[in-house]
Amino acid sequence: MEDYREMWRNLGIDLDAHDQLLAVLPPLYQEVILDQKERPARMAYFDMVFSEIHGKRIQELVSLKEKGKKVVGTFCTYVPEELTLAVGAACVGLCGGAEIATEEVEKILPRNLCALIKSSFGFKVGKLCPYVEACDLLVGETTCDGKKKYYEILAEYGNVYVMELPQRKEERDRSLWREEVRELARRLEELTGERMTVESLKEAIRVVNNKREALLRLMEVRKARPPVISGKDALLINQIAFYDEPRRFAKQVNELCEELEKRAQEGKGVADDSAPRILLSGCPMAIPNWKLPHILESAGAAVVMEELCTGIRYFRYLVDDSPGDVEGLLDSIADRYLEIDCAVFTPNQRRIENIKQLAKEYQADGLVYYAIQFCDPYTVEAYRVKKAAEEMELPFLYIETDYSQEDVAQISTRVEAFLEMLGSRAANR
Repeated sequence: MEDYREMWRNLGIDLDAHDQLLAVLPPLYQEVILDQKERPARMAYFDMVFSEIHGKRIQELVSLKEKGKKVVGTFCTYVPEELTLAVGAACVGLCGGAEIATEEVEKILPRNLCALIKSSFGFKVGKLCPYVEACDLLVGETTCDGKKKYYEILAEYGNVYVMELPQRKEERDRSLWREEVRELARRLEELTGERMTVESLKEAIRVVNNKREALLRLMEVRKARPPVISGKDALLINQIAFYDEPRRFAKQVNELCEELEKRAQEGKGVADDSAPRILLSGCPMAIPNWKLPHILESAGAAVVMEELCTGIRYFRYLVDDSPGDVEGLLDSIADRYLEIDCAVFTPNQRRIENIKQLAKEYQADGLVYYAIQFCDPYTVEAYRVKKAAEEMELPFLYIETDYSQEDVAQISTRVEAFLEMLGSRAANR
């Protein structure tokens, strides 16, 4: 990695603590990601992006800011990327996936709050994330009670704007959400001094749709038997999608897909075809949270699909770019994002049906449900997902955890028993 210390210092990063963080990441990445066998050659780009996680991309963002452009940070898939791009700003995801500055965080936030919120705040109070520090605006959303109260506190540390997400999907909710999208558009225009036009919105929609289409292409080739890419590599790509430059990212994903499609034609895989195929469902997994996929695949499973926000929920739907006016395009953007089936919605039958469909399409042998402790929407909705799995006679494993490594042995034991059961079922068919 180049010497970025002056850049980090100018952003207000705590260099000593940051050095400690960067010292931990390479060996973790080596063990979890790089030591995998038969990795696709085109994963080299994504390895480079990770190795420069606080380097080249931050340098790009700083360069944009020096040219008068703005950087907008988001915490959720409901915040429309298209609006940020349409005013010439950059958009980056800010969710945290590691225990960071816990002692400082728990002086302000309760201990029994979900790890994702505490991690995001930890990166801020610990002055450890150059993405957060590079942002001119942080955009939150009311996807859970913990987040919306957390944003009140985060506003004391920076420029925060919060979108009101409805909890149902009736017509009155759609009207509310369309107005929220318009209000965010006005806020971004105010931030940047740029007006959204039909042309800038259509171009932004094209860019983000192209990124989604590349990821959908990747998901399609993951149906192959044997699996042509590991679940850990696929998750890494999804995680990088939130902060990499979108045009470059889409190009690299498509080039990887060409390699994977050739592998599929030749019957070459990263795991044996007899490996239990796992559909992973539940809460998002932000970098560097690879704990559960690593346990699953180290035990001999193949994770073939992620029904997560760092998975297909992020890119399942495209935006309709046919309207010829700004208001119509804003409605199209709002309507697309309201399609996302987060557990915060009630009722949420659409998510249950999507999970059933994914299980069939990806020939899943089992469903593993990942829940972050104290994430009420997903821990409660696990009941309905389990019920749906039972109706399909699809084995179900519920894992509730946080970002620590203390329960790795316990989870490994449960995963091994689950996979053994799947093996017995397959042998008795």
